Amino acid sequence: MKVERTELEDAYEVLEVAGGEAPVVLSCEHASVRLPEGWAWPREDAWLVGTHWSYDIGAAELTWDCAKALGAPAVLSRFSRLLCDPNRDLDSATLFRAHAEGRDVTLNGAIDDAERGRRLAACYTPYHARFDAAVAARPGATLLSVHTFTPIYDGQARDLEVGVLFDLDEGLAQAIAASLSAAGVKAVLNEPYSGQAGMMFAAQRHAERHERRAVELEVRQDLAGSPAWRGRFAGVLRWTLEQVLSGE
Repeated sequence: MKVERTELEDAYEVLEVAGGEAPVVLSCEHASVRLPEGWAWPREDAWLVGTHWSYDIGAAELTWDCAKALGAPAVLSRFSRLLCDPNRDLDSATLFRAHAEGRDVTLNGAIDDAERGRRLAACYTPYHARFDAAVAARPGATLLSVHTFTPIYDGQARDLEVGVLFDLDEGLAQAIAASLSAAGVKAVLNEPYSGQAGMMFAAQRHAERHERRAVELEVRQDLAGSPAWRGRFAGVLRWTLEQVLSGE
C-alpha cells in the first residue's frame, strides 16, 4: 500500500492510504520541531531545538510506516510541542512548558492571554478539529496515538521497547501489549508514563467524543530512529491489531 500526504496545513498534515480500510485512525501529536510563521526560537532556547523537549524523535517516521502497514489514515502535528502541546488539556501546567531540565524555556517565559489565544487559534484548535474530523470519517475505528520516549531519563536507562498507554480502555491495552510481547517486543502497560495521568489526552478526548476506544503507543527513540526496526514493528503492529480487533 502507498501512503500519501493529502493535506498540509500550518497546524497539521494528513496521511491517507489508497484503499486502506483498517478500523484504526492514527495520530501523532509531537511529530514536528517546526515553529509556524510568526514565531521563532529565542537564542536562549537553541539547546532545546531538536531534542525530545521540542518534539518526539522518530515519531513522525514511525507514524508514516504504521499508516502504510495498517492502511490507516493519520493526522500529525506540524508545530513544536513547546509552542503549545496538543496532547495536553487546556488546563495543564505543561500546555506551555515553562521549564526543561531545570532551565527556563524562554519561548514561554511571558505568555499573556493574547499570546495564549494566538497559539491556540493557530495550532491547537485546528489540529484537534482535523483529528476529530478524521475520527468521524471512519465509523467504529479505534484511535491509536503514536509517541516516543528517551532511552535514558534523569540518568536512568529504560529497557522497555514499547509502552501501551490506556486511560479507560484497559482491556484493549492489555490485549495489544500481550500480542506485542508474544511477537518479541518488550511491551508494558502505562509506562514510561500513564494514560490515566493525562498523558494521552488527545486520543482519549476524541475517543470519548465519538464513543470509541483509544490507546497510545510510546516507542523508545533509539528504536523509532531505525528504519529497519520501524518496518518490522509496523508489520508486527498490523498483525497484532488484526488479531485483537477481529477477535472482539
